[in-house]
Order: sequence, then C-alpha cells, then structure tokens
Amino acid sequence: MFQRRGIMLILSSPSGAGKTSISRAILRQDDNIQLSVSVTTRPKRANEVDGVDYHFKTVDEFKQMREAGLLLEWAEVHGNFYATPKAQIDELLDAGKDVLFDIDYQGALQLYEKCADDIIGIFVLPPSIAELKHRLERRADDNEEVIKRRLKTARQELREWNKYDYVIVNNDLDKSCTLVTEIINAARIQRSRQSNLSSFVKGLQDELESILK
Repeated sequence: MFQRRGIMLILSSPSGAGKTSISRAILRQDDNIQLSVSVTTRPKRANEVDGVDYHFKTVDEFKQMREAGLLLEWAEVHGNFYATPKAQIDELLDAGKDVLFDIDYQGALQLYEKCADDIIGIFVLPPSIAELKHRLERRADDNEEVIKRRLKTARQELREWNKYDYVIVNNDLDKSCTLVTEIINAARIQRSRQSNLSSFVKGLQDELESILK
C-alpha cells in the first residue's frame, strides 16, 4: 500500500562472530534484500565466486577506483582493502529495495557519516572469546598466524559495539536470524521511510470530513 525508501542494513562483527552466516540466511529468506557486493583486494577463497561474494581487485585497481571517487566507503582490514562501490546503491534505495552490507566497523562508521538516515546498523557479538576462536579455527581457511591477527583486530572491533542501532549475541544462528528479521520488518514501517504516508493520511482525513459534513 505504501511506497517507501529502501534500507541500508549494516551487519558488522569481529571475524568469526557470524555476520556472514546471518547475512546469507537473510538473503535466502527475503527477496527484497539485495547484497551490496564489496570490492576487496584479499585473495579469493576456494568456495567464493567473483562478482557474487566480492569483486576481487588488485591493489592498483582498488586505488584507481578510490581515486576516481567510485567508492562509497573503504577500509583496510587484516592487511587487505575492502570497499562499497557507489554504483546502484541510491537507485536501489529509491526503488524501495533494501541493501545488505556485510562490512567491518570502519566502513560502517563511514556510511553512518554519509547516509545516517538510510541506515539500520546491527553489531553481532560472539557468546564468548573461546567460541570466537573455535569458529575461526573450524573454518580451516586461515593459518594460526592469520587467526591470531583476527583475534587482535577483535580488540578494536569490540570497542565499537555502541555505535550501532542494535546489538545481538550470536549464540544460536536461527535465533539470531529471527532477531535480524524482526529488526528489518520494524524498520520498513518506520514513519520516515514511508514516502507517501502523508498523502494517504490526508486522504483518510478528507474522506472522514466528507462523511461528517
């Protein structure tokens, strides 16, 4: 019934806390949410597809995009660059499509500075550091040195939890996905996002006045 502007849904967490698993589940469940595919300079993992999981670029290609103003935000994480390309984000939001951003706190804070009115930010916490370490080890994608670096980075990431609109503890993936879905549904009906709500209410008022005359 109502036209609305789309949501920029940000999910951030320390590496291993589960934001990517939650993101994938939400994307499977909701056809109106589209993933913002980030640009990255990190190596492609065996199970990843270029253009689907990330746009994989060389460092030189990344710098050229950054200098040309093609990036909405960018950050260096674990020695690699990540960024959100500007193209189509506004077009999707204007069309009422929600865009999911699976990004770290550096990128999230840049987006908050530029697009605060469009953002719903969710920070995902692990139930414990022991569980976080276990999840990183269980991936089998990273060696011990990389895991240690990710845990060190988590120190700073955990300091940023209070910059977000919502915080969830990912102890159970299904329950976490349910919480995120509830947050999305609530955000979609916020008064500020329903662009034709004023005219709809005015129509109701006019109809009521015609009856009461």
